[in-house]
This record gives sequence, C-alpha cells and structure tokens, in this order.
Amino acid sequence: MTDISKISLNEQTAGIVRELAEAAVLGPGKVLVIGASTSEVVGRRIGTGGALETAQQLLQGIAEVQAEFGFAVAYQCCEHLNRALVMERDLLERLRLTEVAAVPIPGAGGSMASAAYRSMKEPCLAESIEAHAGVDIGETLIGMHLRRVAVPFRPSVRYVGEARVTAAYTRPKLIGGERAVYRFEQKDDGAQCD
Repeated sequence: MTDISKISLNEQTAGIVRELAEAAVLGPGKVLVIGASTSEVVGRRIGTGGALETAQQLLQGIAEVQAEFGFAVAYQCCEHLNRALVMERDLLERLRLTEVAAVPIPGAGGSMASAAYRSMKEPCLAESIEAHAGVDIGETLIGMHLRRVAVPFRPSVRYVGEARVTAAYTRPKLIGGERAVYRFEQKDDGAQCD
C-alpha cells in the first residue's frame, strides 16, 4: 500500500482529477469545477493559513490532467467573492456566463483562486456555472456549481495533504414514467405510444 504522505501535493491532486476525468468521461467541451482550501491542505482551519505556494502545487496537478484530457477548468473563489469562478475568458464567452468584476487575492477569493487567476492567459470571473464534474479539496462547498444530477465519486486517494476530498460527476436527469427507456436497444417490440 502506498504511503500517501510520501506523494507530492501535485501528484495527489493529479491522481484524483485523473480518476474523476476517466469516470466522468471528461474531455473537450466539458467543464470541471475545483474548490480548494490551501489552509486545509496544510492542516489549518479553512481561511486561516492559505498559501500561494500550496495552490501552485495543486494547479500543477490539475493542469497536467487538463492537458491530457482537454476539459476546461473553473476555480471557485471563497465566500468573500460570493463563490464566483475564475476561468479563461473564452470559456465564459462560449458558455455565455454572467461576468462579475473582481480580482481574487488570498484574503478575498482565496489562494487557489488567486493562483489560478495569475496563471491564466485571459482570466475573468463568472457568477456561476453548471459544471459536468467537480473536486472539492477541503470542504469548500462546490455543489452549487454542478449540473443536476450529481453522482458522488470516491477517488482512491481521499485527501490532498490534510484536506478531505469529495468529488462528483453529473448525469442527465432521468425523465418519464413506467414506459420510459434509458438505453437504446436494437430490438423493436412493436409497442407504440398514442
């Protein structure tokens, strides 16, 4: 069994994101939302010990998997910026999201959002998003930014540093009643709908 304490933060993060990307079939056109408390990662209470250096390590792991799979990433700010999302402008425009004005800093937005903003070519903030999947590092509450219906995902690594990790991907809502079919089958049973 692997001793998680001997694996770097970027490797822990990359492993979790890679497992989720595979399970959720994330690729081009899909969006992953990330919420992360760098305070929790280093073993402190959320909002009390954020660090850009820690955020950089997480970003490296996420970027590695993003380059491999081709999905877009949105980074959730903390509650001081109303949990707005940092993303590249082309994603905001492609999804026709509502832009909000702020520049995240460690004390207002969080170290992860601040580091993400600094790393992007043309960063901006969106008020909200409906992402296809999400990773929450340190209980930052990303659920409001996931599409319905969220399916819990349990990665093999459940912590990044000292921060507990939760993850989910989404699926379309199942609609219909007793006659609804959810998988196409070649066989035609002859039944018709009135």
